[in-house]
Amino acid sequence: MELSLRERIRAGDPEAFAELFDAHARAVYGHAARLTGDAGAAEDVVSLTFLEAWRLREKLRPEGAAADPGLPEGEGLRPWLYGIATNVLRNTRRAARRHSAALARLPERPADRDTVPDFADALVGRLEDAERLAAARTALGRLPGPEREVFALCVWSGLSYEAAGEALGVPASTVRSRLARARQRLRRLSEAELAARGGRRDTVGSTQERNR
Repeated sequence: MELSLRERIRAGDPEAFAELFDAHARAVYGHAARLTGDAGAAEDVVSLTFLEAWRLREKLRPEGAAADPGLPEGEGLRPWLYGIATNVLRNTRRAARRHSAALARLPERPADRDTVPDFADALVGRLEDAERLAAARTALGRLPGPEREVFALCVWSGLSYEAAGEALGVPASTVRSRLARARQRLRRLSEAELAARGGRRDTVGSTQERNR
């Protein structure tokens, strides 16, 4: 009897892991890129996710125990990978915070004060759609971690409540309530961020007019 992909992964079959990577690496990359906004960081998350998946292969639920057994065989493995990616992202953010805190304790150098603003940022600021996207990304970063995670999994990555719950290790009802709060909070934060950006543009414009 031929083993399923899930059973082959649990058994440590390298070819099964190659199939898993080919099927889901792009989805994991998209998930990480949307949350980090950094292509390089997203590539690192993909690498770490599949390394962790190999290390944790024996903890993968056996055949028939997936949260959403109605999904095709390969798709049913995606919540497991998203759960690992979520933990990798959490660890990455903690490491980044520790790194930033360490840098903040170093003496400031003149070069740190003379950094030239990125021209791309100024260009994007002129485009309304891009500005809305930037405001939404800023707002998303201000959501509590659990709400940000369920929003990314359910809205961006299209997981069901059950599959997102499997990824995060919480009940589907918890996912549903977190997502409802995330939508409400994100709408308020996005509107506030857009208003703040508009105020900054008005201030800059007034300053430029006075200086002419």
